[in-house]
Amino acid sequence: MKSSHRNIRWAIGELADRFDLETHVLRHWEDRGLLAPERDSAGRRVYTEDDAYRVATILASKASGMSLEQIRTLLDASTDGRRDALRAHLEELDRRQAEIDRSRHLTQHALECRAHDIAACPGFQAHVEDIVAGAKRGIAFAGPPR
Repeated sequence: MKSSHRNIRWAIGELADRFDLETHVLRHWEDRGLLAPERDSAGRRVYTEDDAYRVATILASKASGMSLEQIRTLLDASTDGRRDALRAHLEELDRRQAEIDRSRHLTQHALECRAHDIAACPGFQAHVEDIVAGAKRGIAFAGPPR
């Protein structure tokens, strides 16, 4: 009879290698309440397949820009707590996307602008005026750069 994948057990170094992590990362995540590995009779950490899925979830969440605190809430909070954390993360992503969109628009404008000195470009000046005024909105790009 073949053993089930659910019975796989890894030492800390084996699990760290599986995800190309240093072992101190797994220990740090344990300290932060993200992982709770079993212990063997000698007190050594023993990770199961469920722990591997949890590590993969942490890595995917970090790649999406979530903080460890947000990830802990995502993994361990009530449904309402998870939803609140996810809503807050979406709001942050929307804010960052708007910044990226403004930056991209400004960069595209500067690239296509015919002005020898970008600071002399009326569209660019409008953007700088918005920043000085505290509006922090991107330049209105209506038509080709001058």
